[in-house]
Amino acid sequence: MTSDDALDQLRHIARERAFGRHVGSDRLIQAGLDALMAGVESPSLALLAGLLRSEEPEAPELFDHVLEELGLLFRPPADPRAAKWAMAYWIAGQIADGSLDPAAGTHLIWADIAYDLGYPEELKPLVRCAHDLDSWEESWGIPVEELNEEAVETAKQFLSERSASEAGN
Repeated sequence: MTSDDALDQLRHIARERAFGRHVGSDRLIQAGLDALMAGVESPSLALLAGLLRSEEPEAPELFDHVLEELGLLFRPPADPRAAKWAMAYWIAGQIADGSLDPAAGTHLIWADIAYDLGYPEELKPLVRCAHDLDSWEESWGIPVEELNEEAVETAKQFLSERSASEAGN
């Protein structure tokens, strides 16, 4: 793992936690160890990476110190709707770049975001992909890989529409 990979992993976990996803202490410690082994330097990083099982409860606070020291601390928007939209773009980005399974990602958007936002028009194509992937059966005559590819393309389209609207502002 390179230091850039380790920093990306720390950023990813920071967003997961900021968006309310549970990340176990063991994973925080492992990310710290990965970063340390990759040559990332931070005063609290060695403390995080060296935590023993009995010290796991200290991991979340130490992880936050590491993020702060590295300038990676992420805070979602304070407005709940804006935070949901930020999460939708983050998940779509992971679907688009291949770091998140399309079925899992579109399901998160469907179940955790679209519902809370009242199923906005912009998310309907991703929700449709989630529904198709969730209910897919071999008898459809369409390979599931094709539905996965469609979900990736839909996520890319969603992201490009955001970029286009931001460029127009």
